[in-house]
Amino acid sequence: MKKLKQIVTDINNVHLQGANADKLIRSFIFYSPKMPLRLHQEQLLEEAKKFNLKVYDTYFTQTDLTINCFSWGNGKNKVLLTHGWASKAADFFELITELKKIDDLEIIAFDAPGNGSSVSEFSNLMLYAKSVEALTKDYALPDFIIGHSLGGMANVLAIQEIGIKPRLLISIAPLIRLKENFEQSLNSINIEESIQQTFFHNFNNEFPVPADYFNLVDLYKADQHPNHFLAFDPDDHISPYDYLKDFLSVNPAVQPKAYENIGHYKILRSPELIGDIAEQIKSIIS
Repeated sequence: MKKLKQIVTDINNVHLQGANADKLIRSFIFYSPKMPLRLHQEQLLEEAKKFNLKVYDTYFTQTDLTINCFSWGNGKNKVLLTHGWASKAADFFELITELKKIDDLEIIAFDAPGNGSSVSEFSNLMLYAKSVEALTKDYALPDFIIGHSLGGMANVLAIQEIGIKPRLLISIAPLIRLKENFEQSLNSINIEESIQQTFFHNFNNEFPVPADYFNLVDLYKADQHPNHFLAFDPDDHISPYDYLKDFLSVNPAVQPKAYENIGHYKILRSPELIGDIAEQIKSIIS
């Protein structure tokens, strides 16, 4: 978090123009701030089996990055958890604690590159998706895939790239439109529209597709997600309901449920949602 604050301070203290502006804004967008583990999270990770996998970073370093992975239990039914931006595996503490009570499960989670304990200066959506692909191909094929925020979007992209169909996909407050999320972040620190447009122009040159390509309304392939439960807060400001409403209108098979007055981050700790997830998994494996 200290580094992000310094990036914002630098943006506020200099005249943004040319390469200097692009470098600072690029750092602001692709740097994922880190929050330290709390004691109960440390204890949870101490109980886990730990292992590492490699993900190739096509976009920033053109090298292999190590992702730190964790699992609890050794059941035949596999649950994969994908955290959101500026988050980590241990932020699923309450959900993992509840799922550990279910017999015959193995719960798998990871810190995406640049998040938690996995080292990388920058991160992005595709590194999240590549991490999901690596776990699926090189560790275990998950029966249940659960993602929060950016992790929800990454799960959809990874599932469609690999061509698997989990028994249940659960998306918790998923991002629907990536470019609009970037704009929201830039607006929060008062970046002028012209400077934002320059950033997105440069983004289009750096990456194989423009930022607005990552829109689940267009990318989602319903036939690859036959059993999809989606949890949301109608007043979520990070993943606005207006975008989600568009997504749900063209994907009526998705099973949505509103959890009101809880917010984008606290929804992960909702006893009601955690209970609903546990019951759905138990009903499938029983």
